[in-house]
Amino acid sequence: MESRKDLTMAPSGRKHGGKAGKPAQEDQTIPTFDFEEERKELSGSEEDIREADINKALLAKRKRLEMYTKASLKTSNQKIEHVWKTQQEQRQKLNHEFSQQFLTLFQQWDVDVQKAEEQEEKLANMLRQQQKVFQQARIVQSQRLKTIKQLYEQFLKSMEELEKSNESLLAGAQNELRKEMAMLQKKIMMDTQQQEMATVRKSLQSIS
Repeated sequence: MESRKDLTMAPSGRKHGGKAGKPAQEDQTIPTFDFEEERKELSGSEEDIREADINKALLAKRKRLEMYTKASLKTSNQKIEHVWKTQQEQRQKLNHEFSQQFLTLFQQWDVDVQKAEEQEEKLANMLRQQQKVFQQARIVQSQRLKTIKQLYEQFLKSMEELEKSNESLLAGAQNELRKEMAMLQKKIMMDTQQQEMATVRKSLQSIS
């Protein structure tokens, strides 16, 4: 019974290989247990069984089973190892491919970020320059307004001085005119008196 349990459990080693692996390893033959020979030995004559040493027969069977099991395990392990290596290579290849893609994307991202920072810096510089221009324009406008105010004040002051000067000149001219009028009236009166005196003299001369 012990040998039959070993026989039924041994072929299970065929299931570990899977479909992965190279064709050369899939074609590798696994040593098979000779069930027919085992049946012949078990169905031998009772006389042969008595003559044989049962312990030696069991030991030989056990050794054959161990050899078969070891060979099966070795083949299965080789297939598993091949599958594992293949999967490992595929994982490494996939990791490498995606790592390269991620690296490229991150590099592009860094370039875009750098460009954005440069554009931001340019805009900041432009804004600073515009602020300087606006500040200078305000200063210039303030100076011009101050100049206009000073000029207007100077104009008002000049006009006031001119009016005062004109008033003074007008007053002087009026005084001069009054003086001239007074002198003219005085002269006219003197001329008139002289004419009257001459007329009177003529009249007196004609009487005498």
